[in-house]
Amino acid sequence: MGGELGSLAASRLENTSWAGPILGIDVDPPRRRLRRCDFRLVDPTASVTIATIIREFDPQVILHLGVYEPEARASGSQAARWTPAIAEAVFTACAGLTDLRSVVVRSGIEVYGRPADLPDIHVPALPTSPFGRQLLHVESVARRAGATAGVPTTIARLAPVMGPHVPSPLGRLLRMPIVPGPLFGDPRFTVLSDHDAAAALVAAAGCRYDGTLNIAAAGSISLRQALAVGRRLRAPIVGPQWRVARPLSHLLGAPVPDHVVEVLTRGRLAEPSNVVALLGVDSPQSVDEVIAALYSWQPITRIYPHGAPSPVSPR
Repeated sequence: MGGELGSLAASRLENTSWAGPILGIDVDPPRRRLRRCDFRLVDPTASVTIATIIREFDPQVILHLGVYEPEARASGSQAARWTPAIAEAVFTACAGLTDLRSVVVRSGIEVYGRPADLPDIHVPALPTSPFGRQLLHVESVARRAGATAGVPTTIARLAPVMGPHVPSPLGRLLRMPIVPGPLFGDPRFTVLSDHDAAAALVAAAGCRYDGTLNIAAAGSISLRQALAVGRRLRAPIVGPQWRVARPLSHLLGAPVPDHVVEVLTRGRLAEPSNVVALLGVDSPQSVDEVIAALYSWQPITRIYPHGAPSPVSPR
């Protein structure tokens, strides 16, 4: 509940008619004001504490967003520890729940690895990055727990989630003045807005959907097209030059983990599921709209005390 997506989903849960008491955990406090959510600050590796919190709360629905993307709000080494640890703790605790009715799990299209075509939910998961393998592990643990408890389990494979305030390594990189990209080819990729991701996850929790979903924006975009929207420059990179480009980009504030390199060099697409029909949510924004929002910045509005004269700029 502490990340941008988790706190956004929590605020949407508060506005549903079916959600009763809501409890969230995370290593960071929520990023927005929540009116009726309870929150516990806990280390993702504190398995006993996490299991105790969940069993005492005895939830009817588990909305598991405990996926720490490398170099988002966790380093690569932290993500490698936190993501499997919190998944094991949460879904081990499911065995002791008496009123559990459904499980919803955040995953990602990174589990497909680098396929040549548009994978749908029936394509075998063959991750080729550490993040993809972490996601596949979370999926397997969640499915096993759901089957043991006899409850529907939703696996929501999200495209890279972006928004003006989302700590996305891909989004952070695209905002850089100069972005590294392959010299040859211009692979296409897809993304997803944070609001569409939260809406789909909350809807899945409410309708108890059983199965796997690909959730992505409509359409696709290439790196050249995305950089044109943001008026950024592209630095052509060939093979071994990535060994220099990645640490340099990290030094400038935009780490490039393996799964982001795959997006830049091979692309990342997936066949979206029909979430409008399956979950009853609105159609997700298009890729063009998500990328445009990524580069949009709110203007600064100065509000002066009532009755105070506005300062006059010197001539």
